Amino acid sequence: MARLGLGRLFSLGFISGCFCLGVGIGVFMRLGQEQRSDAATTNEQQLPFVTPNNQESPGDTITIKAVGDVIPGTNFPNYRLPRFTHQLLPKSVRSYLQGADILFGNFESSLTTYPYTSKDISRGQVFAFRSPPAYAQLFADVGFNVFNMANNHAMDFGTVGFQDTKKNLEAVGIATLGHKNQILYLEANKIPVAMIGFSVYEMYNSVHNLSAAQTLLAEAKKNANIVIISMHVGSEGTGALNVKNQTEFFYGENRGNAMKFARTMIDSGADLVLGHGPHVPRAIEIYKGKIVAYSLGNFLGYRTLSTNAQTGYSMILEVKLNPSGDLVAAKVIPIHLNKQGIPQVDQHFRTVGLVRYLNNQDFPVEPVQINKKGELIVLNNK
Repeated sequence: MARLGLGRLFSLGFISGCFCLGVGIGVFMRLGQEQRSDAATTNEQQLPFVTPNNQESPGDTITIKAVGDVIPGTNFPNYRLPRFTHQLLPKSVRSYLQGADILFGNFESSLTTYPYTSKDISRGQVFAFRSPPAYAQLFADVGFNVFNMANNHAMDFGTVGFQDTKKNLEAVGIATLGHKNQILYLEANKIPVAMIGFSVYEMYNSVHNLSAAQTLLAEAKKNANIVIISMHVGSEGTGALNVKNQTEFFYGENRGNAMKFARTMIDSGADLVLGHGPHVPRAIEIYKGKIVAYSLGNFLGYRTLSTNAQTGYSMILEVKLNPSGDLVAAKVIPIHLNKQGIPQVDQHFRTVGLVRYLNNQDFPVEPVQINKKGELIVLNNK
């Protein structure tokens, strides 16, 4: 895997000591003491369709692979961790994560031993997740090099847990994204790239403040060829599959207007928008020649996230861009979460079928076409 030029990484400002209590995940946790199984290591599915590209990217493109929400089990308030860490990411899934210049995910847990949560988990639908700090190495070994932290679980254990998570990820070479006023600069395949993370909370870069977002984006464009936007936005669960050009609410909380924000970012010069947070896949739009993935769904939720119906549908989104940020190719690699929330390569291509359906529902005039292999039909015109 091509490694990022992390020596060039810097941020323009980080989060202060204040924090707020975000509403918890709106999908039910698997709270029962399920019997542990090693099936994930003995029953891996065979790789479907094509062999993934394990070679370095050519000099005229970069390859971004992106996944959605990641929770590798929790040891709070009770113990829900796998017997063996490697069970969390089976070999078949790891194969499809290879070959990327940037491998991105949305990390929704805390890598800390801090004992005190900042949330009142006695309230309905409010959860706090805490994973062992050693788990950072698992994700580094797989190849992740950027994790978003601008979400409603990064502060589950307050500023201590937040800083521990950031420190533990960066210690193994995983850059963290989404800090207040931060622009993450990196070099991917010798091409300067900037990434900016947004959420619905003011402690991070907020999707509610479009002018501030545009100012950050303008600064990023001065220093990078390609600008990638991460957005944690939208309502949650199987009732939130569709993208609408309106403000979404979840348990009374303003979860932003995903379409308005994403299109404003593209209008202002962004080259790719990666959405996460609804815990289900959403439609993929090509707007002015640029991809907007409105939600990548759940990617890993070991005994923490629901896997019922579409909450178990997942993907690895692969996008190739040229040095100017123009879209070269893209595809949806279908993943399905088993009952324990472990990702498996999906031989049935269920996520591909779902995204095709949602594309036609949400963008009926010009829906993005996806073939049976999950490849997006990319037109040269913008």
